[in-house]
Amino acid sequence: MQPITAGTQETLPINCVTWYEAYAFCIWDGSFLPSEAEWEYVAAGGNEQLEYPWDSTDPGTANQYAIYGDDNGDCYYPTGTLASCMGVANIAPVGTARQGAGYWGQLDMAGEVWEWNLDWYATYVNPCINCAYLTTTSSLAIRGGVFDYAAAYLLPPYRVSGYPMARSYNFGFRCARAP
Repeated sequence: MQPITAGTQETLPINCVTWYEAYAFCIWDGSFLPSEAEWEYVAAGGNEQLEYPWDSTDPGTANQYAIYGDDNGDCYYPTGTLASCMGVANIAPVGTARQGAGYWGQLDMAGEVWEWNLDWYATYVNPCINCAYLTTTSSLAIRGGVFDYAAAYLLPPYRVSGYPMARSYNFGFRCARAP
């Protein structure tokens, strides 16, 4: 693997952050880490309940809808053909998958990096109205799929968990703002 040159990563999503760092950054930014319910509502297009953030169109393999891979850890980005993932080379600049824009125009809600949510990981209640699971458990909720996982992980309801101090190449976040 080649060393990373200074100034070459500014367009990539923030990754390798713990939940605490993501939470603190959003506060510093004057925003907040969305709850699972907020995140899923936006990813599914609100009452539209879209299959993917963009609609029901299959994500394809040309990176136009989402940056993702397959169940074997291979990646479609950057070539559009499955190849072994090579780390940062398989993470696309933010907004690359323009046809994957969500209902309100948000990009990268599916694929790229997993996104930390505010909630601790517990049984997810759906439908959920103004709720967040804030009782501490061993791990926190993460949504959105990732560049080296299959398309099934891109669906808005799909969720995984991570330990709050975990720092991984595939853990990122998105801050939210009140309308």
